[in-house]
Amino acid sequence: MRKLMIAAILAAALPAAAPAGVRSGIEAWQKGEHGKAVAIWRSLADKGDQDAAFNLGQAYRLGKGVAADSGEAKQWFERAARAGHLDAQVSLGLLLFDIGDRPAAMMWLKRAADRGEPRALLVTGTALFNGDGMKRDPVLGYAYVSRAAAQGLAPAKATLADMDKVMPVEDRKRGIALAIAAATAKPDKATPAPARRVAGVTPKTTAPPAMIAASGGWRIQLGAFGTRGAAQALFGKLGPSLGGAQAYYVSAGAVTRLQVGPYASRAIAAQACARLKPQPCFAVAAT
Repeated sequence: MRKLMIAAILAAALPAAAPAGVRSGIEAWQKGEHGKAVAIWRSLADKGDQDAAFNLGQAYRLGKGVAADSGEAKQWFERAARAGHLDAQVSLGLLLFDIGDRPAAMMWLKRAADRGEPRALLVTGTALFNGDGMKRDPVLGYAYVSRAAAQGLAPAKATLADMDKVMPVEDRKRGIALAIAAATAKPDKATPAPARRVAGVTPKTTAPPAMIAASGGWRIQLGAFGTRGAAQALFGKLGPSLGGAQAYYVSAGAVTRLQVGPYASRAIAAQACARLKPQPCFAVAAT
């Protein structure tokens, strides 16, 4: 069965009420005073403020106000995540997924999904469908993605539509029943309700997930470059829109071709290209 590509879904929401100290950092950030914001959050995070720790992790992830450093981002996200910060659990899980530590990534994303967080529900559900870092369970995966889609998450709606094309009707019905049961279950008293947390960064838009296979005979080509570094730079820029796709740097004389995949068929590769418009892109047979 074809696999669904997990989108790198990094977004956060700013609630109406935020601690005064953290809010002053957000105000500085929104004015473009990233260094000042980082200084405010660092002072608060060192005193145990988990919203500040989360925002500091975002600053390191984006490289604003500080040099980009995934290790530092991981450290601050983890500090907040261990204290129960919902957005930090999601961001930590996605960061770990991006750097290839899928077992740890899915542990954190599963925690957030169990609290009803839609991005975590989408990624965990897709992982369950694919068997990526978790025991494969398409029905439960469908239930998770259904819950995310019911909350209005656009990539979840797109993923659910892809699942509908490949799953038997009876399996989908079972998944919906699981989703309804989970959504109507009384919360566990030992589990804190999802917290509304602060984010000092602008939400990042992500492309809808696409179908991708663990192996396949097709890739998409995104350009030919005079240096490998230029090809790597483009992949770094487009990475969040490509989810779990792998980069291939193919030497061809004096140029390096950037190809991404693998995809199970030419049609699926073409669909992936369509999602990257206006980026030049076309499907190629893997060599």
